[in-house]
Amino acid sequence: MQAIVIHGHGGVDQLESAVLPVPEPGPGEVLVRVEACGMNHLDVWVRKGLPGLKLEYPHILGADVAGELADGTKVVLNAGVSCMRCQKCLSGQDNLCRSYGLLGEHRRGGNAQYVVVPAANVVMRPSNVSAVEAAAIPVTFTTAWQMLVLKAQVAMGETVLVLGAGSGVGSAGIQIAKLLGARVIATATGERKLEGAWKLGADETIDTSKHDLVEAVHKLTGRRGVDVVFEHIGTAVWPAVVRACARGARIVTCGATTGYDASVDLRHIFFKQISILGSTMAPKGVLFEVLNQVAQGRLKPIVDRVLPLSQVKEAHRLIESREVFGKIVLEVP
Repeated sequence: MQAIVIHGHGGVDQLESAVLPVPEPGPGEVLVRVEACGMNHLDVWVRKGLPGLKLEYPHILGADVAGELADGTKVVLNAGVSCMRCQKCLSGQDNLCRSYGLLGEHRRGGNAQYVVVPAANVVMRPSNVSAVEAAAIPVTFTTAWQMLVLKAQVAMGETVLVLGAGSGVGSAGIQIAKLLGARVIATATGERKLEGAWKLGADETIDTSKHDLVEAVHKLTGRRGVDVVFEHIGTAVWPAVVRACARGARIVTCGATTGYDASVDLRHIFFKQISILGSTMAPKGVLFEVLNQVAQGRLKPIVDRVLPLSQVKEAHRLIESREVFGKIVLEVP
């Protein structure tokens, strides 16, 4: 099979085309022919190298996979892989499994013509959802769903601050917050991303390259602050988002794009009684609900552009330069 592989960590020059044997499914696994694979910042981080991450080379990136089984059944894959035997897995909390990992990070992913996954990761694709659309869904939408529905438990009428609205997870977060009946304030840089946030339903937008985040939030909320902060940016925003919170607010965080060493004034945390909630992916069952909402037109995967797998280096460059609104999807021949 054709695949894009890495043999070590580093720049985009590590991405190489290769011909590999079609993988053989083991017990409880299935072989999936890949039609499309969505890109995430995870691909860049794994390619560059993450602390403690040990890969078996050649390694194949790609967590978001849509494809078909040998019998022609159209499917989309849950990106998270777990033991499916422990108490957490069997209680519907598989993303808390001690052996939890992701396609493209802890095992070979979808930047290839075929991928082998546990049968538990396979979900049938709605007939009105294309392979490209499906490949833009799993990581971002399940992550945003857990953050807003399961963790922050957003209620109708609350105000949600969605940071980084131009990202895949940010564009999903806007839609889910609106689905829950929240007022959404979205942040981004540049007119294109702000316009995209408006089209997704954001009630207000803030260009953080031109305006101070805290001042803008206070102006938009009558100095009250927001009820929920949807956070995935990291170090650069933490002092501001804490000050932008209302009393009793929840900050839910799933990432640290600008760094993980955040500074927090604890006086704001305990005086305002702010809750800080960590979030990684979501239980496998969440993808069923997300796909149902997509099939009914209530949620929409946002695809910035579609590129052939052979242009994977360009896809990495675009993600690193933040020239994307939503997702890049790679089509696999």
